[in-house]
Amino acid sequence: QVQLVESGGGTVQPGGSLRLSCVASGMAFSILPMGWYRQAPGKQREWVASISSVGSTMYADSVKGRLTISRDNAKNTVFLQMDSLKPEDTAVYYCNAVRLKSTGSIPVYDDWGQGTQVTVSS
Repeated sequence: QVQLVESGGGTVQPGGSLRLSCVASGMAFSILPMGWYRQAPGKQREWVASISSVGSTMYADSVKGRLTISRDNAKNTVFLQMDSLKPEDTAVYYCNAVRLKSTGSIPVYDDWGQGTQVTVSS
């Protein structure tokens, strides 16, 4: 049974930083690409960033240079370091295993975690 548990969200001022974590279980984590997605109020869930099993990364244009995805295969954990946050980054953030595409990624599992809320506001 796949389980995804996100944490680390909170409320920060514009320009601030947060570090999100996602612990995965019930999957062959070390060989799977992983990704982060987000869903803002009234909007569809959108892809944010992905990392391959060997550490190659890919980002949505809106977050390039500000968000950094990484992983620790020994701990079945994927991270999202968020710097220079903007109000438009406000959303619930989710992780999932992904299928990599030339641009973007497709989530693998239908069951998502509860997500973690990120609010950027002055």
